[in-house]
Amino acid sequence: MTLKARLARKPILLAPGIYDPLTAALASDAGAAAVYLSGAAIAYTRLGRPDIGLVSMSEITETIALIRDRVATPMIVDADNGYGNALNMQRTVRMFERAGANALQIEDQSYPKRCGHLAEKRLVSLSEMVGKVKAAVDARASADTLIIARTDAVAVEGFAAAIERAEAYRAAGADVLFVEAPASRGELAEVARTLGTSLPLMANMVEGGKTPILPASELEALGFSLVIFPGGIVRAVARSAQEFYTTLLRDGTSDAFRNRMFDFDALNAVIGTPEMIALGKSYEGDRP
Repeated sequence: MTLKARLARKPILLAPGIYDPLTAALASDAGAAAVYLSGAAIAYTRLGRPDIGLVSMSEITETIALIRDRVATPMIVDADNGYGNALNMQRTVRMFERAGANALQIEDQSYPKRCGHLAEKRLVSLSEMVGKVKAAVDARASADTLIIARTDAVAVEGFAAAIERAEAYRAAGADVLFVEAPASRGELAEVARTLGTSLPLMANMVEGGKTPILPASELEALGFSLVIFPGGIVRAVARSAQEFYTTLLRDGTSDAFRNRMFDFDALNAVIGTPEMIALGKSYEGDRP
């Protein structure tokens, strides 16, 4: 089933955030029907830096390809603002699609862009973003590759302007609409009410962010078709890693942490080491 077909069905699609092939495999093994490759999560884990536009298009492309080599799960990719103008946007779409993206989320921030739940964001003009949405739609090789149009206008120009922008992006050919950082359950409900059901709507749940965390079932009841939890895995891993290193350096051993870890054999089972070794042997033939 294509991602487009899945979004047209119930229940709401929950796409966990990932940042590398390991997290993609773990999410897929847990039953995820789609995953969300978070630009912020890549900045946090690959650079150890905040989500302020430091990650490049080529770094995301490489990450997509590595993940696609590991899992076949449909992948929604954070494409930021396309890394430039409409022509840059088209190159980004072509590169990401060839690498294995099934959907690209593009946004109307200017450079330097920043996480949608940080303050002091800046936007490109409505007309510029409309052109970039059209450029993205024209550049994709397959109509099954979805263009998710995100607006960050709630925090910059106000709620009404965000709805106006989303409507314009719909008219420009976007497949999914995403109003970033509504500040209340009421605003989430108003997004769904005003934008209607002609296109799937996406919600973003950021732990500690500007939008209240609602369960997927409640978001579905409001009218959303897709929900992402983009950075939850990084927050969980970072907290666990911090506690692990503290324990190790305090005790001089990892023993106190052992019940919160995979041991050697368990991790090898998760990543498929026995199967990979067996596959390699199957190609060896008769050895002299």
